[in-house]
Order: sequence, then C-alpha cells, then structure tokens
Amino acid sequence: MSTSKARGQYAKGAERREQIIQTATDVFATEGFEGTALKRVAELVGVREATLFHYFKGKQELLTAVLAERDRRSVAVSGESEVGVRLMAPIAERNRREPGLTTLYAVASATANDPGHDSHGYFKERYQNVVREVSEDIARRQRDGEVRVDVDSLTLARLVIAAFDGLQLQWLYDKDVDMAEGLRKLVDVLLAPDGSA
Repeated sequence: MSTSKARGQYAKGAERREQIIQTATDVFATEGFEGTALKRVAELVGVREATLFHYFKGKQELLTAVLAERDRRSVAVSGESEVGVRLMAPIAERNRREPGLTTLYAVASATANDPGHDSHGYFKERYQNVVREVSEDIARRQRDGEVRVDVDSLTLARLVIAAFDGLQLQWLYDKDVDMAEGLRKLVDVLLAPDGSA
C-alpha cells in the first residue's frame, strides 16, 4: 500500500470518527445516551451500530469523546479561553438545555473514580484544569478587589465547583431547581468582598 493511500485512509477514518463524535453529541444532548441512542447515531452517520466501535475501543471511549466535545463546545460558545466564575451560570443554563449530556456527565463522572475506568484520566484532568482556571480567575479578582481575600482562591474555586456539581445533581431530580440562578447567588454571596456581603 502506498504511503499516500494510507494517509488518505487515515484521514477518511479520522473524518468518520469526528462525524460520529459530533452526531453522538447532538443525539445524546436531546435523546440521552441509554436505550436506542447508539442505534440512532449509527443510523444518522450511515453505518451499522457495530461499525461505530471500529473507530472506538468501546462505548466508554465514545462517551468520553462526547464529553470532551461537550467541553469544547462550551468554551467555543462562551468565546472565552478559560472557565471563570462568571461563566458558571451560562454553562449551567446550557446544561439545562442539554439534559441528555448533563445526565451522561453526572453518571460518567460518578463511575469513573476507579483508576482502571476508561474515563478516569479524562475526569481527573478535567477537574484539575477547571479548578486551576477558576482559582486563577478568582485570584485575579482578589487582586482587583472584586472578591474576598480572607479565603484563598483555591478553596473558593473548589467550593464554587462543588456547588455547581451539587446543583446540577439536584436539577437531575427536580427540574424546578434553577442551576444558573443558584450559581449566580452563590458567587455573589460567597465571593463578595469583605464588608459587602
């Protein structure tokens, strides 16, 4: 097989893999990821369901790729390069509009804590990055006098992220929970500069 032919097949395979990820992200966002979702993804891509796993080691690798795409879309829509405290509420609002992906994230993050889990590395790195980005944002705001300084930025970042995940989990059980508004209020109260709370 010639090198150029091999490169062409690799490019075609990479394009098909990307098509599967994009399609699965869209399907899971609205229809969830259980039941017939994979069959629907295969149908929309124009392949058999079994063919999906020619491009992924298994279902978990595909689910992890979908979650990574969800993160990429969040950043692209926000127009920001990093997650900060003021982006939390808009991200929560977006999550409300994509219940299938929000459920997938909650289920996958809860089960991936075992180091042997296929998604463990993804979630470990994701949390490290989000904590770092939010902590850096809070530290900048502390230097500018916008945020309380009696608690270190890392602790505040972890509390805001914990509240985000907790509100999201509550919303999965009670759709009347307003994640975005809850986060706005938390940020306003928790981060308020000394004497302004």
